[in-house]
Amino acid sequence: MNTLSSEQLLEALNWRYATKKFNPTAKIPAEVWQTLESALVLSPSSFGLQPWKFFVVTDPLTKAGLVSHSWGQSQPADCSHLVVFAVKTGLDEAHVDRFLERQVEVRGGSVESLGGYRNLMVGSLQKAADAGHLDTWQTHQVYIALGQFMTAAALLGIDTCPMEGIVPHEYDKALDLVGSGYRTVVACAAGYRAEDDKYASQKKVRFPASEVVKHV
Repeated sequence: MNTLSSEQLLEALNWRYATKKFNPTAKIPAEVWQTLESALVLSPSSFGLQPWKFFVVTDPLTKAGLVSHSWGQSQPADCSHLVVFAVKTGLDEAHVDRFLERQVEVRGGSVESLGGYRNLMVGSLQKAADAGHLDTWQTHQVYIALGQFMTAAALLGIDTCPMEGIVPHEYDKALDLVGSGYRTVVACAAGYRAEDDKYASQKKVRFPASEVVKHV
């Protein structure tokens, strides 16, 4: 496996920033986008249950319509691809069983042999549901995928902007998610920065490592 050097990784992460202004004429090549989709699919999650769906929006009219549901920010309209990260609500035994069937399909074996693992997962989900924070737990998983997507994009030279400044229920309406079992959590615009985006050249402002990293 080819590996990046430490310098290459840090260079990509320092190059990345929350892009405020995209070049609306610059589109991500299909083969590059396919790699980014694969990075999304490969995102880790608790128990591997993948409680999400990623809605990729490229239709110009749909993207433009989302601006009014994004506090007037232009990134949804101007970016090449807008990814809407949605969480699967009310995760249940049926989802666990579907995951285990997929595991057997990929790795072999039998569903019956995974009975103990199934009970562990179902028990954890039920405990969270009884405590009233099942959907919150699963929503947290979505941000793992968002982080992986942004890092992968930076390594490929693709600009991104994570967007929590949106109206999720309006996104749900625009993307026909109402009643689907999924709801919008966060969005991320991807594409190429505009040459006149002043934020591209600004230095990152971070607290010193000594303040945010503690070795114990």
